[in-house]
Amino acid sequence: MIRDALPADLPAVRGLLVETWHATYDGIYGWQRVAEITNAWHSLENLSAQLGRESGAFLVALVGEEIIATSSARLERDRAALLTRLYVLPSYQGIGVGRTLLQVTLACFPQAPVARLEVESQNEPAIAFYERMGFFLQRQARFDGREDTPNTLLMAKRLFAE
Repeated sequence: MIRDALPADLPAVRGLLVETWHATYDGIYGWQRVAEITNAWHSLENLSAQLGRESGAFLVALVGEEIIATSSARLERDRAALLTRLYVLPSYQGIGVGRTLLQVTLACFPQAPVARLEVESQNEPAIAFYERMGFFLQRQARFDGREDTPNTLLMAKRLFAE
């Protein structure tokens, strides 16, 4: 089941994010840096602030009562849908959960002509996943333009012809 995230979901979402970030990025940044990033970016306070945005989506995917994946996206000024998060627990990766969650997330923005995302330039499995989902490379940048943040690739996908 996929549904909007609720306040009661946030501890499980945070746990999912911490687990997937360590599984994905420890080999790139090291455990300590990943812990610093997840503590800053995925605090309960930051996650709570993302709930209920009128121009955005914050979704969770569940198997039974267990939250196994999460996504979030928002509408940009140019009407693009910006995917800001898509994470699936490692034990559920490779079986279509990410693909389905991505499709549902982008469907929350029916008027968006394009979807965009940023992905870590060394996260080859994610890059391959997004390419399979129809995204293409636009350019390389630093996340938020800051030097102390990950190298990212900016990717995009046309959602409908204007």
